[in-house]
Amino acid sequence: MWLAADAPAQAQGLEGYLITYGPLVLMFVVLYFLLIRPQQKRQKTRTMMLGNLKKGDKVVTIGGLHGTILEITDDTVILRVNDVTKLTFERSAVNAVSSTGAGDEKK
Repeated sequence: MWLAADAPAQAQGLEGYLITYGPLVLMFVVLYFLLIRPQQKRQKTRTMMLGNLKKGDKVVTIGGLHGTILEITDDTVILRVNDVTKLTFERSAVNAVSSTGAGDEKK
């Protein structure tokens, strides 16, 4: 008699766990696809952009400074802002490539 009474309680316990932890697991899955994966994609494209920098590219820094790459090393970039001014930045300070030098020479 006691065994028959315990069987439904065990089934309710399993359902209770699913009801309790199911939404929590679902929330983590949704957060992964809404927050983590897009961030990983942005990081991957940024890493590719920084790796493909070359002399002559026109870039914008994270401070909003526009310039053309004169020299580039593994971790630094020397930008020409105008005819006289040359500035040295970390490679990670480059925010975007506005155009490439090769495309400007063809025009």
